Amino acid sequence: MPFTSRSLLASFAGCLIYGSPAIANDDAQSAPSDSTISFPLKMSQVNICEVPEPLSKEEEKKQSVLIQANRVEASNNSKAVYKGNVHIIKGRQEIKADSITLHQNENIIIAEGDVDYSSMEMRSKSDKITTDLDSEDITMINTSYSMSCQPIRGEASRILKTGQEIYQLEDASFTTCPKEDNSWRFKASNIELAQSDEWATFYNARFEVLDVPIFYLPYLTVPVNATRKTGVLIPSVSLDSKNGFELSVPIYWNIAPNYDATTTLNYMEKRGTQLDAEFRYLLDVGQGEVEAEYLNEDAKFKEKGKRWGVSWEHAGIYQKHWKFDIEYAQVSDITYFQDLNSNIGTRDEGQLKQSGEVSYRTQDWDMTMRVRDFQVLVEDSNPYRLLPQIEFNYYSPQFYKELDFTLHSHISKFATDDPTKPSANRVHLEPKLSLPLSSTWWSLTPEASLLYTYYSQDFDAKKDASLSDLEEETSRTIPEVRINGAIYLDSTHKFLGEYLQTLEPKIQYLYVPEIDQSEIYGGKGDGGYDSSKLQLDYYGLFRDRQYSGVDYIAQANQFSVGATSRFYDDAYKERMNISFGQILYLAGTGTTNNSDDNKNSSAWAIESDFNYDDYLFYHGGLQFDSNVDELQIANSTLEYRFPRGYIQANYRYVSKNYIESNVSFQDELNIITQHGIYQAGLLSQYNLGDNWALQGQYFHDTKEDQMIEALVGVTYLSDCWSFGLTYSDQLIAPNSDSALPIGSYEPKYEDNLMLSIAIRGLGTNTGISSGSTTNALDYGRPFYLNN
Repeated sequence: MPFTSRSLLASFAGCLIYGSPAIANDDAQSAPSDSTISFPLKMSQVNICEVPEPLSKEEEKKQSVLIQANRVEASNNSKAVYKGNVHIIKGRQEIKADSITLHQNENIIIAEGDVDYSSMEMRSKSDKITTDLDSEDITMINTSYSMSCQPIRGEASRILKTGQEIYQLEDASFTTCPKEDNSWRFKASNIELAQSDEWATFYNARFEVLDVPIFYLPYLTVPVNATRKTGVLIPSVSLDSKNGFELSVPIYWNIAPNYDATTTLNYMEKRGTQLDAEFRYLLDVGQGEVEAEYLNEDAKFKEKGKRWGVSWEHAGIYQKHWKFDIEYAQVSDITYFQDLNSNIGTRDEGQLKQSGEVSYRTQDWDMTMRVRDFQVLVEDSNPYRLLPQIEFNYYSPQFYKELDFTLHSHISKFATDDPTKPSANRVHLEPKLSLPLSSTWWSLTPEASLLYTYYSQDFDAKKDASLSDLEEETSRTIPEVRINGAIYLDSTHKFLGEYLQTLEPKIQYLYVPEIDQSEIYGGKGDGGYDSSKLQLDYYGLFRDRQYSGVDYIAQANQFSVGATSRFYDDAYKERMNISFGQILYLAGTGTTNNSDDNKNSSAWAIESDFNYDDYLFYHGGLQFDSNVDELQIANSTLEYRFPRGYIQANYRYVSKNYIESNVSFQDELNIITQHGIYQAGLLSQYNLGDNWALQGQYFHDTKEDQMIEALVGVTYLSDCWSFGLTYSDQLIAPNSDSALPIGSYEPKYEDNLMLSIAIRGLGTNTGISSGSTTNALDYGRPFYLNN
């Protein structure tokens, strides 16, 4: 509105009635030094999104009233009527209207005719507004409103504002959808909004989707951000072939700022009613989560009785030096995850870990005490329990000139329920001296270690003849020498005239003498208390051990040779690398249970990554054993990325001979696979515009010529709500007691349909969702060159 003489006249009338508001002329040169307000009136604080600090009554009375209008009519110094483009600012409030009446004695303003109201918390349009300038109490009639600090808007026949942050709405609607989008909303006879509590309370509320009522509740509270509050959360509904119709009702308990719990009543049409509970905590010693699931009777598998599952995870650091880690899970039976959807694990879980450890760490040393057990989800398997293990490590870099010294040690106690296996106490000491040398283009690190291990074993050779070679008390001392070196070379000529190429040859010599370890359980390389054979990929060529653990230290007299070549663009961004190498044995492989221990080299190992212009990515690796002319392992992944999604194709191969030589099976391997692993996958996601997305996954066994898993889904995401529909079909493995090999029976599949509808804007997303459609084989991004 242009500044006119009538505006100035109306403003001076306001000065006579209410004191001296700040006024400036056209060039704003004569404004008082304590004012930054000029005509047309502007209020920089009105639209600040924050809950204001409460003012005392004296502070409210001292605030100036700033008035602008086309004309004014005053009566007996008790009332003034402003008309024509009226604009008033008082403290944190701003009102624009066709007509405003000021009652001086009551200090009340009545605004009528297309009234715009703005404050730090709300903006609104009303037919009429009455406000008390002393208390900031406001009454609004026939109002459309929007909150400043939350994405909340709606309409109300009457709004009462009491104090500076509490609103009461009558015959009102409430939604967090953007303007002009009424996909969903609440309607209620009364709504209470408290800015400090950040919750909305509804009385006689009904929920509408596209103006169609869905449900009614006499009382309801919902969060307007991520604030926590005790109450019933929005239920969820699911439908699948495993459980049938499923209804879940979650109840949230906000116990304290650092504790909360959620209890869910889960009704399953084909199974019964399951009780799920989750408890979360945050303490000085760390944070953790406890989950429990209980089904009194499974109507589908009554013979399995009561079914339950529990888990506890904790991690934390206390006073910088102490570290705590706990991971514990257990279920009632080994088919729990195959039969039920669970938050504790999935159907692909082979075992559940039950471990706990506490560590004390300093700059030079650390000490850890741990206990560990497993629940194996297969028949007749009894792994070793670690009860307990005390580990001590000492580090002394450059303890004598350039020499580094380290000491790794532990004391372990192993126990098992299998009567054919021994239990044992083990003491292991491993001091090491190393001399790291390097410059800008080379590195060389000689190392010398001494491995001493003492065993006290308890066994009964009568129960298993294979234990007859063991000794109740035995020890072993093995020296180890390792020399690792590398050279870093840059080419002076660009590869293909565009890429800078490097070559990084690497060589390692490892010597471990051959020592008879047959008196130790697992001392022949066929397992042990905590030992298993490690995979020999490219990076494994340069390890100093063939086995995890220390029960079997394989003899070695070998060279590991390899090289990595990298290619960089003009911006020195790595675009490709390829690594290849193998081990050259001077005295056998060191694996005593290998039927072909006389070969003089390991399989060739190759790894490669490729990034073309940040949209085409490739990763591949393989192991080829030239001794038997066999490809042992191969994997390949190619992914094309574009602005709206990606397409990925992958393939994985593992030969049957490789599986037999490296993995121990209690049953015949033919029950699991006839040929090895031949697995192809195709995955894709495409975003249709800004809201819709399509997803698809398909995995196929190319040798058996049968589908393994498939998934297809569509999702819609907007500022107001989200929708998802997903269908999956998964191959079910044969029963563990089946004697039929893979390929000799008709495959069986389990299909699931997932529907999810979520409201967005009420704290975390809430809504209706279905059960589980998660694939065991999912999208992976295995690319090293993804920067």
